[in-house]
Amino acid sequence: MTPLPESLLESVAAAAVREGLADAIFTRLSTPLGKLLVVQGPEGLARIAFPEEAEDHVLAEIASVFGPNVIGSDRELTGERDALSEYLEGDATTLELPVDLRLARAPFRRAVLERLRQVPRGETVSYGELAARAGNPKASRAVGTACARNPVPIVVPCHRVLPSTGRLGNYAGGPERKRTLLALEGITSR
Repeated sequence: MTPLPESLLESVAAAAVREGLADAIFTRLSTPLGKLLVVQGPEGLARIAFPEEAEDHVLAEIASVFGPNVIGSDRELTGERDALSEYLEGDATTLELPVDLRLARAPFRRAVLERLRQVPRGETVSYGELAARAGNPKASRAVGTACARNPVPIVVPCHRVLPSTGRLGNYAGGPERKRTLLALEGITSR
C-alpha cells in the first residue's frame, strides 16, 4: 500500500482541528536532546516524551485521557515546535507555553508541577523546598515522584530540582539531558 502524501495528511489534520474533531495533536521534533514526541491537548502542551519512551504507549495514554482522536500534524504545532527548538538551541531565554496537566492526576502532583513552573530559568530548588511551596513540607519524596512522572518536562522544568546536596540528582530524561538543560540555563551542579 502506498503511503499518503504528507501534504494531504497535514490538510486532513488542519481540517480536523478547525472542525473541533481533534482531541489532541502530536508532532515529532528533532532537538539536541534527541527526537521528542510533543503532544498538545485542548489547554496546552500535555506531553513531551523522550526517545526512550514507546511512542505507541504515550499516544495510547493520551487517547485514554483526552479522547481517541489523536492526530499527527507538524503544521498545527508550528508555534510550539519553534518555541521548543529556539529554547533548546539556546536562541531563546524563556519558554512560556501553556500546559495541560490532566495527565498529572493526583492533586499534590499537579500542585508540585504548578509551583515548579514558577522556578525561573537560572535558578534551582531542592525537593524539600518545592514540597513546602506545594503545601506539604515533609513530602520531598512525593516531589521526586511528581518530577519523575512530569508529563511535560522542559516546559515544566523538573530539571531545575536538585537534591539539597546540590548534586545533579535524578531526571526522567537521564543525567546527561538534565546536565545539558541546566548548562543551557547557566547552572552547574556538583
